[in-house]
Amino acid sequence: QVQLVESGGGLVQPGGSLRLSCAASGMILSYNDMNWYRQAPGKQRELVARITSKGSTNYADSVKGRFTISRDDAVNTVYLQMNSLKPEDTAVYYCNAEIKLVTTKRTYDYWGQGTQVTVSS
Repeated sequence: QVQLVESGGGLVQPGGSLRLSCAASGMILSYNDMNWYRQAPGKQRELVARITSKGSTNYADSVKGRFTISRDDAVNTVYLQMNSLKPEDTAVYYCNAEIKLVTTKRTYDYWGQGTQVTVSS
């Protein structure tokens, strides 16, 4: 009933920037937290950034000052602006959102399919 589709990943040199987008579609009534996670090869998935329904944000220590999460509920999209990228930022980035459905009025957890970010010279 809901799909999250990420875009914006790719190959970038160290020090460069990328902007990830995650567009949601379906029977969406409202959103709670919207999050970006990442998973590097051989590592566990980790929370990178979170934005609440009221716009409060939290970041992993490793990305503070470099990444910015934002949301535009009017177009059902959450963004991750990534600046000063480092090789250790290389990972598959996943969008995650807590979404209340129009049909059931209940909140469910949804994930996107992931987008690859590679930081390399």
